[in-house]
Amino acid sequence: MKFLTILSVLAFVASALPGGHDSEGTANAPCKPGTGKDHVSPRPHIVPSPKHPRLPVPNPPKRTRVCHVETHGDGVTDDSAFVLAAFHKCNRGGHVVFRANTTYIIGTAMDWTFLSHIDIDIQGTLKFTDDTDYWQANSFRFVYQNVTTFFKLGGDNVSIYGGGTLDGSGQAWYDLYAADIYILRPVLIGIDGLRDSVIADLNLRYSPMYYTFVANASNVVFDGISIIGASTSTHVAKNTDGWDTYRSADITIQNSVVVNGDDCVSFKPNSTHVLVQSLSCTGSHGISVGSLGQYVGAYDIVEHVWVGNVSMHDASDGARIKVWPNAPSAMSGDLQGGGGDGRVDNVTYDGMRIDNVDYAIEITQCYGQKNLTLCTAYPSPLTISNIVFRNFQGTTSTHYAPEIAAFACSSTAVCGNIYASAIDVQSPGGGNLSYCLNQVEANLDVTCTDTWLGFN
Repeated sequence: MKFLTILSVLAFVASALPGGHDSEGTANAPCKPGTGKDHVSPRPHIVPSPKHPRLPVPNPPKRTRVCHVETHGDGVTDDSAFVLAAFHKCNRGGHVVFRANTTYIIGTAMDWTFLSHIDIDIQGTLKFTDDTDYWQANSFRFVYQNVTTFFKLGGDNVSIYGGGTLDGSGQAWYDLYAADIYILRPVLIGIDGLRDSVIADLNLRYSPMYYTFVANASNVVFDGISIIGASTSTHVAKNTDGWDTYRSADITIQNSVVVNGDDCVSFKPNSTHVLVQSLSCTGSHGISVGSLGQYVGAYDIVEHVWVGNVSMHDASDGARIKVWPNAPSAMSGDLQGGGGDGRVDNVTYDGMRIDNVDYAIEITQCYGQKNLTLCTAYPSPLTISNIVFRNFQGTTSTHYAPEIAAFACSSTAVCGNIYASAIDVQSPGGGNLSYCLNQVEANLDVTCTDTWLGFN
């Protein structure tokens, strides 16, 4: 297994586009805006590696007409009407260009779910205003975890690329959230019903919340995405997940870099046939299944997921599965739950480089519950089965030393067929001690202990 190294992280950040990707005849082309006032970017040619997704990467015919998005050009006035005009004009067979070296101000919530057979070539910057009052009142709401979005992206056969930037003006939101955790923070890219589409060669910066929320989507490929954004004040940028998938199937995320403060990728309820590969994640909470089982009466499914060739740096977790117990629990005032049902099945993490990560692997069915006795007294009914962790290398942080992992199931009745092999991960002082609860220890290539240093 060829791992991404720390040097790879620097290369990712510098170029915003890792290897394994070509741009129409230019091998490993950097992710940068086009040159020239009316330059039209070549559509990226996506090369899946090391694994191919279940469905072919969308490759629609070349578009036959070009529309350039106009702008007021003063860096203040809302350009949203120009954006919608170009989308409508070039929908169904056109190529929309956001010019290089140009900033487009977005101050209006827009519904883009009408898009069909269109290329969107973002060479410049789309900067969303920091009018937090407007966006809280007008952004589009999803039904899950109070997620809202600046715009809804949906439709068929949409290709978005160009090397440009989406800037969520997150600092105003980071500061506001520190004062009131119940505000509604928009995600930077909110997908609702997108099919057979590609999003590639983009720089995502300073999202108020998740960077990408993928809902009700099928056969969507993300390639060459650079996600970087942190707070410049004492107020931390929280819940800035790189990708969250929800009620979606056949999603591929690859050849990308994430520097953030929460999950690098998270598979939310009803995510199936998801492929995540060749990522570098720094400062994250890992590549996570869940959280699941949050809502009473809901049946959450995550299955047929493959994650490989990932490097994880300065993170809380590497590979993670998090499930709420069958009792009311609270991670924080705005994140509470427990009592839901469902299943996690056929999930493989194959190849992960661990560098200063608190836990290389963590399974918990006690998410949000600080009382282990109560958690085991009310075990989650959500089943976890056919889980594989293999080819892990590196060194954890000192945070939970000497433990490197936790495999914690609240009941053997719902948790089984969990395997960890070729786990070449050490704590800083040596050893591979791991907490094991309701596990078949012979299936785990670690040294089990009954003390859980990382419990909440």
